[in-house]
Amino acid sequence: MIDQFINFVIRPPRADYNPEQYLWERDFTLAGKSYKRQDLELRNARGHALQCSHYLPSPFPENTPLPCVIYCHGNSGCRADANEAAVILLPSNITVFTLDFSGSGLSDGDYVSLGWHERDDLKVVVSYLRSNKLISRIGLWGRSMGAVTSLLYGAEDPSIAGMVLDSAFSDLFDLMMELVDVYKIRLPKFTVKVAVQYMRRVIQKKAKFDIMELNCLKVASKTFIPALFGHGSEDKFIQPRHSDLIFNSYSGDKNIIKFDGDHNSSRPQFYYDSVSIFFFNVLHPPQISSANSSKVEKYYDLGGLKIGGGTDESLLYEIITGLRSVTTDAASSSAPSILATKPVNELLSEVPVTSIVDSMANRENGLNSDDPSYLQDKLNVLSEECCSYTSSNRESWGRCSSLGGSEEESSADCTSHQTTLEVLATPIRSIQKSSSVPDKDEKKKKKAAAGAKKPRGEKLEKLEALGKRLRLCIMRHVKHRRHLSS
Repeated sequence: MIDQFINFVIRPPRADYNPEQYLWERDFTLAGKSYKRQDLELRNARGHALQCSHYLPSPFPENTPLPCVIYCHGNSGCRADANEAAVILLPSNITVFTLDFSGSGLSDGDYVSLGWHERDDLKVVVSYLRSNKLISRIGLWGRSMGAVTSLLYGAEDPSIAGMVLDSAFSDLFDLMMELVDVYKIRLPKFTVKVAVQYMRRVIQKKAKFDIMELNCLKVASKTFIPALFGHGSEDKFIQPRHSDLIFNSYSGDKNIIKFDGDHNSSRPQFYYDSVSIFFFNVLHPPQISSANSSKVEKYYDLGGLKIGGGTDESLLYEIITGLRSVTTDAASSSAPSILATKPVNELLSEVPVTSIVDSMANRENGLNSDDPSYLQDKLNVLSEECCSYTSSNRESWGRCSSLGGSEEESSADCTSHQTTLEVLATPIRSIQKSSSVPDKDEKKKKKAAAGAKKPRGEKLEKLEALGKRLRLCIMRHVKHRRHLSS
């Protein structure tokens, strides 16, 4: 039994995984931006090879160093545990570095030391990042053994910008005594203490560290790095009181979050939000936009307009840029001013389109887009193409014939699809003109038209047709996924 308990401390189950299967892909997209996974190997002071991965933007912004968070896994974990950290931090322009500690995962080494030797591994990683001119500030995010590792190293390196410490234990000897009660090992207290002393000597011989010296309370009072503590309220393995003890002794700026869950349960979203805000405040990442999509997002809120992976974003940006300086003489009053925070669909429905005719004509291979008959034919083609796509959201867009069902249902659904597009893309005045109204309303409409000072000009009708064509072009570029019924 004692040997099993020794292995429980220094040789827990080791993660054996395939990096290509369990890590993020070497090139992947997250929140509309491109990133890459850069694998590398570092060597610690004991000569062990450490397998590491660094998640970076692709391409990396020029002349703009980015901060980095080093994720430190638990005693039975590996660098695949940092996948969630990458999802949370990368969109904030914070790079993520993760590694397999010595004795864990695919790295060299036979034993773990619950933070004692792992802090030396962490020192190697920090030195590597310090030598990289592309990295600015450095933060630490540790869980369980990784939290202890971060705390032990943070006491030696005050240049760390901030630490997130999830489920750290305060003292290893106290933790071992607690686990005897948790696992209901029925032995007298005196016998347990004698057994622990025996384990101490064996661990010193095998793993080369003293379990009696692994005490986070000794270093917490000497650490001034901003820290965010987290602990599950139902954690039976490392009880929440351990984080409370460290928190009370900690000398730096600090905050603590308690959440529902045990030691290995997934963390709630509000905790991840708090971690993201914490690192944003301590690391101060720069605000960088990507080449095309960010140009649109920088100046405009896309609102309800769904932009898919196949959208021609350069065309959209060109259109919106043209709308910024648009002026019109078709109406008696000037066009309304365009605010940067307005959604695109509102901009397209409110602003007359005049300055983008040339760019749209060039997109159509030099065809005469001013010809009304050409515009009408093009609109008919676009309407047919819109109904030929199958949307991933059946409730919003209806179900087309490709998803099954009778022909009557399909034609009705496609009609509903086209009507939805018109609601999104057509100005209200066009809908009123095309809709059928009672005879009394027609008479009132004729009287109102007769009493108007100026009739609708041919130029204004062309502009409305162009506006409808433009919106259908944008909607045509939306890439839909075809979902087949199970």
